[in-house]
Amino acid sequence: MAMKRCLFIALMMLTALSLSAQDWARFSRYEESNRSVTAKPKAVFIGDSITDGWAAQRPEFFSDNNFLGRGISGQVTSQMLVRFRKDVIQHDPEYVVILAGINDIARNNGYISLENIFGNIVSMCEIAVANGIKPVICSLLPAVAFGWRPEIKGAAEDVMQVNAMLREYAKSKRYRYVDYHSVLKDENNGLPKVHADDGIHPNADCYRIMESIVLPYLK
Repeated sequence: MAMKRCLFIALMMLTALSLSAQDWARFSRYEESNRSVTAKPKAVFIGDSITDGWAAQRPEFFSDNNFLGRGISGQVTSQMLVRFRKDVIQHDPEYVVILAGINDIARNNGYISLENIFGNIVSMCEIAVANGIKPVICSLLPAVAFGWRPEIKGAAEDVMQVNAMLREYAKSKRYRYVDYHSVLKDENNGLPKVHADDGIHPNADCYRIMESIVLPYLK
């Protein structure tokens, strides 16, 4: 089962990379799904493979709560910002749940400073608020290393720095801040195998824990 999950994740990432040259922000990923949405959702979850895998492994969480999953594997915050109007704003949800930034730290799209990762998430919040949508800012999940970017060092510290910036911003704006990191981290500030085989992508049990953490913020 663990091997199948790893292969599935690798396939999603390769597919994302192969399509990026044609459609950098991946507007095409949810084009058909967006057209089929007829009722206003309670919340839209936007993110990368962590959100993508969430909707794939736990679809009932989204359907039972009137949530939409709009995660795309491999994406960085710049790509999410570009597709934010199509995948979030046009649905007019009450909330947008933003879980983003880990692929920026992994340099999936090249180097970006922590301040600019933070800035992209702030921009998403500002666009949401301007359209009457309440932002729910999520901490990045713990991470120590990236299997697809072994040369990246200091990931755990970078994750905690971004989280500190997001926490202070949410506090200053009185936005909801969801702290997954404190609950899920191990003694090395990473995501342990009990939660993720590769230290990055949660398993179904980990998603259930995340659901119990985020749901109170959406009631």
